[in-house]
Amino acid sequence: MPTGSRRDPLSGFRFLVELDGLIVGGFSEVQGLEAEIETEEYREGGVNGFIHRLPKMTRQSNLTLKRGLTGSDVLWFWFKDASDGWVSRRDGSIILLDAYGEEAWRWNFAGAYPVKWTGPELRADSSSIAVESIELAHQGLSVFGI
Repeated sequence: MPTGSRRDPLSGFRFLVELDGLIVGGFSEVQGLEAEIETEEYREGGVNGFIHRLPKMTRQSNLTLKRGLTGSDVLWFWFKDASDGWVSRRDGSIILLDAYGEEAWRWNFAGAYPVKWTGPELRADSSSIAVESIELAHQGLSVFGI
């Protein structure tokens, strides 16, 4: 990077969701892009200054995708099929776009299937958008940045 050039942080509101290679538009929120390495504590005899923390496995959170409720029932039936025992795993990506609409970061997830579907909160005294969400268990994330 040349001296004096600057890279601004990316905005978190320009993103796409891709499932099985197709852009699935209209999602307003994505949660769960996180991973944590579990550790095991080991107390060594005679060492009283600290406790060894040894790495175990990496745990990745479920992804939660939220979008305004539309006439499309695809998410509901994907969840319904899984709840009836017909689990259909899908690969996908969360794609973060830069200010010019170009791909800046991509989080790929593999083998995802729905584990929770949440319908909209309906209130007569509110004018908010009806939002549905689907929570996906997956087999891991891989990250590709610019």
